[in-house]
Amino acid sequence: MKYFLILILFAGFLITPAFAQEEKNPSLIIDQIEIDAEEFNTVLRDSKIVNLDEIHAISWQVTIDNNLLYANPNGNAVLRFYDQQYDDRFIEVGMGPQPHNKFWIAVTTPKEGYIIVHKDLERGWYPEAKSIISYTDKAGLTVNNGARIVVTNLDIGIFAIDSYSTHGMESSTDPPAITSGSLILDFLSGDPAKNVFAFFPFYVAAGVGVIVAILFLTKKRS
Repeated sequence: MKYFLILILFAGFLITPAFAQEEKNPSLIIDQIEIDAEEFNTVLRDSKIVNLDEIHAISWQVTIDNNLLYANPNGNAVLRFYDQQYDDRFIEVGMGPQPHNKFWIAVTTPKEGYIIVHKDLERGWYPEAKSIISYTDKAGLTVNNGARIVVTNLDIGIFAIDSYSTHGMESSTDPPAITSGSLILDFLSGDPAKNVFAFFPFYVAAGVGVIVAILFLTKKRS
């Protein structure tokens, strides 16, 4: 019986990684978009909304890699991510030029409208690092500026990204905000509940526990 139990335990550890590697979450969506510098040389009223190929919902993460070369000290690189259900709902990310690297996060709510939930005028974002915006329908919105978390579990309701827009100039008569470079967005989203093998290690552990209990009772009775 001792060798039988060892065999079961070994099989559990051996099978679990194999299933974990072979079985992927069917809801998983991975996408990358590179935004050219010229896309930021516009004012807000002239910005265009770009539809994404896929809708990112339930649980998503957007990684921002800013490699833009700023030309105007008053210029910015501003991103707006729009909600699928309501066109007037968005999450805004603003990134100013060096050396100050201004950084802000704003959201819209049905009651308050446009609200800035975080703003740093100095060292707000880091060119050598990537900023990360993450969301789950359970925990809300969290933002990391590349060095630290600046927004934590902010409740913004249900939010599914289906489009985005860019701008960076305060006035149409201003010089261009950006001269060259690009900004890369990496999207990752999915429904964790649709990964059928997410709890497989726990099933194995529970099964082994039942077997151990049975063997223990059998040995005790004998």
